[in-house]
Amino acid sequence: MFRCLENFRHARAVFKAAFCTLFTACLLMLSTAALAAQGAVILLYHHVAEDTPPSTTISPADFEAHLSYLKDNGFTVVGLDKAMDSLRSNQALPEKSVVITFDDGYSSIYSEAFPLLQSYGYPFTLFLSTGPIDSGLRNYMNWDQIREMSDAGVIIANHMVDHPYMLESLDSESDSERLDRLRAELLEAEQRIEQETGQSHRYLAYPYGEYDPAIKSILQKLNFVGLAQNSGAVGPESDFLALPRFPLASIYANLDTARTKFATLPFHANQLQPDSPVTTSRSPSVTLKFETGDYNLSQIGCFANSKPLAMNWIDREQGVVELKPHESFTGRRWRYICTAPDPGSSRYYWYSVQWINPD
Repeated sequence: MFRCLENFRHARAVFKAAFCTLFTACLLMLSTAALAAQGAVILLYHHVAEDTPPSTTISPADFEAHLSYLKDNGFTVVGLDKAMDSLRSNQALPEKSVVITFDDGYSSIYSEAFPLLQSYGYPFTLFLSTGPIDSGLRNYMNWDQIREMSDAGVIIANHMVDHPYMLESLDSESDSERLDRLRAELLEAEQRIEQETGQSHRYLAYPYGEYDPAIKSILQKLNFVGLAQNSGAVGPESDFLALPRFPLASIYANLDTARTKFATLPFHANQLQPDSPVTTSRSPSVTLKFETGDYNLSQIGCFANSKPLAMNWIDREQGVVELKPHESFTGRRWRYICTAPDPGSSRYYWYSVQWINPD
């Protein structure tokens, strides 16, 4: 009798422990799914061709391989407008949501990418520099082709008139004059797009992905959303004046590495200092704050040029860390990238810091 009662109690304890483990796992999966449904990945393409500059080019075959992979692996391609509306109002998106964007207005977007995207039924956005279109520049689309795309549901958005280096002043131009010029050019491009297509969304893709706090302030005052070129996923807590996008060209068009980026999740992270991506240093430090989420702070790794960055945890409980590089970086633009594995899947959280040295 007592042995039966003891066995019953043991079985009940085992069942209770198993149930708690299963319940915790279910909560984790539901929490991860909920967070994933509040994020999206924005992809950036330029040329879809075989004979254009490699740094901004993906071949038609590789581009179709990207589209096929998205279709066959549970991704949902959503329009930029739907993604922005959902994220800014903290509403759910389909899990594994992806947004497709193109910059500049090259003719291969119309001849190669547009038919492929139509065949897959995928929405996309074209960020247009209006000056080359108005000038009839070779290798760019014309307004008839752009209107055809617009009539088919393509979002036509702003990439300035002449694709300027927005951080650079003209000869004898003061900084305030530079900002006035950029504001006028931004509004001119928006007006020109509206004249030709009837569209005005107030989305700006920064030419070359370059901006500073003063430029962001212009966008904020004019109620624009800004899109940059620092990699990472976007979520409700992202900076809507400098949203990250994954550039996919040259070696970064490789599907083996692109598929990891397609599935990334947004960190809830803030850059505490400095407040600008513009730097005169060739080895700048940055302080970040990672808010709590479905990731382990101890598993965050940060890298530059595929090499680990030194991470000085100022306050691990609060998620505050300083990244201090041990090398100097060359070129005009570079990034620090931080990732952490998602415990509920094979996906990664991804955040990057953009640096621009105009000198």
